[in-house]
Amino acid sequence: MNRNSTSRSITYTSSPLLASKTPPWRSRFIVAAIALGFLALAARAAYVQVINNDFFLRQGQVRFARTLPLPANRGRIFDRNGLLLASSVIAPSIWAIPEDVELDDPDVREKVKRIAALLGMPLPALQKKLSEDKTFVWVQRQVDEPVVKEIMALGVKGIYQRKEYKRQYPEGESAAHVVGFTNVEDHGQEGIELAFQNELSGKPGSRRVIKDRFGRVVEDVGEQVPPVDGQDLQLSVDSKIQFFAYQKLRDAVIANKAKAGSVVVIDTRTGELLALANYPSYVPDKRQNLTGEQLRNRALTDTFEPGSTMKPITAAIALQLGRVTPNTLIDTSPGRYTVTGSTITDTHNYGVLSVEGVIQKSSNVGATKISQRLSAQEMWDTYTVLGFGQKPQLQFPGAVTGRVRPWKTWKPIEQATMSYGYGLSASLFQMARSYTVFAHDGQIIPATILKSDLPASGTQVFTPKIAAEIRKMLQLAAGPGGTGQLAQTAGYTVGGKSGTARKQVGRNYAAGKYRAWFTGMAPIENPRIIVAVMVDEPSAGSYYGGTVAGPVFSEVVSQSLRLMGVQPDKDVKPMIVAKPVEESF
Repeated sequence: MNRNSTSRSITYTSSPLLASKTPPWRSRFIVAAIALGFLALAARAAYVQVINNDFFLRQGQVRFARTLPLPANRGRIFDRNGLLLASSVIAPSIWAIPEDVELDDPDVREKVKRIAALLGMPLPALQKKLSEDKTFVWVQRQVDEPVVKEIMALGVKGIYQRKEYKRQYPEGESAAHVVGFTNVEDHGQEGIELAFQNELSGKPGSRRVIKDRFGRVVEDVGEQVPPVDGQDLQLSVDSKIQFFAYQKLRDAVIANKAKAGSVVVIDTRTGELLALANYPSYVPDKRQNLTGEQLRNRALTDTFEPGSTMKPITAAIALQLGRVTPNTLIDTSPGRYTVTGSTITDTHNYGVLSVEGVIQKSSNVGATKISQRLSAQEMWDTYTVLGFGQKPQLQFPGAVTGRVRPWKTWKPIEQATMSYGYGLSASLFQMARSYTVFAHDGQIIPATILKSDLPASGTQVFTPKIAAEIRKMLQLAAGPGGTGQLAQTAGYTVGGKSGTARKQVGRNYAAGKYRAWFTGMAPIENPRIIVAVMVDEPSAGSYYGGTVAGPVFSEVVSQSLRLMGVQPDKDVKPMIVAKPVEESF
């Protein structure tokens, strides 16, 4: 069979449409349509990728580009001797993409149960977290590193970690009100952590990356901005003095069944705050059950009428203005005195006292009669220079102003009561700082919470001679026949003034509620420290400042001066302390 006959025998189709001849324009149309389609796709690609690509770039960045923060190391806090008060340690946080956690898988469910146990969370609480949001949820912040390692070793898809830091406070509750604490975001909330937030926090850096849908970093894009670590701070506080002051204060509050208490210790040469303790206190890095009573920095935030601790200031004003001398006689008989219809009383009839005797015996009548030789403006001017009614210039949050009303509004009875510490209010810190005027040769000096090696320079209020005369009166007040005999310290001469103030509730004074004070200095000839003690509502029997706050003053002075290397200035002799004289308040 030849080729021609074979080809003629093949029938391609019997359809008349296929058998008909195709018009040439149809094939051209199909080719043109395909070409136009390619041109449209090319134009769209050019529009998306070249002409108007901003929108699509933004959408891509929203879905896959991330800016990862690079946390800065928070600065450390040291005491004056270089001992650590606060530092940061690595504490990663656990987070999740809930939609990626395959809870339908029995193996994953067991691992999630294990994660809950490691984190100390009830399993239902963890399951609830994983159902709150599909794309992101914090599982737990600031977890210990060993726990995080165990969790990540389980390899649960959708569970991740982020590097973070948390603060540790080695001195615990003794220094809590000084150092303060930070929140979970590492921002200062109280104390030095809050006051120096900007200096301590530093500046976080950043890293721009592309992530896939599983949260894994694919690549870095752009430049990395490195973090700038926070500054370290060295405080004026001596952690050993701070601990001892806190310990003795706590013991006194408990022994006297008191509500609370505070201690302030100031270096008289530099104005440095060596200790600031309050009880009750708290542990800064364990605040689960923290209450307002524990949190309050009472030495700076609470104000109260200072009582008899104001009498030396009244005497100093009169001495400075030449209205009296230390030996000027004041008749306090018969132990009471009426001013514009109101009667001022002493606990005893002390008869005729010198100005020194008025301070030694703590006579309200004597202080009133001294104040009557002064004008209201003269008293107010000195109070103001000493910091009463003024905002303390201390780098510390929460320090309150106290209250001293304008002198033009004073009535005679108000001027009288202010002379012995009623009708005005001050914080324990303000009271301690005001006594630097006697310890620093008549100068009131600024206080600081940061370490300073330079001698302080302040405002001259009294002459050095008058400051020395008041120190002698304070020594008498803390000695035999005075109201503060229990403030005596073995090895060191001391001087100070006790105070017992009734607590004011509303507009009236509460029955049976007192605050006991003692403010003084040592060694008396050349003072190195001022110690102020306050015990709030002692209820174990005695409530006088000399008997409640005086012993705390004695112990804190003794230990502080020894730690500072101050040589004793008197022989240590066995002695029997007579019963203290009850003070007027």
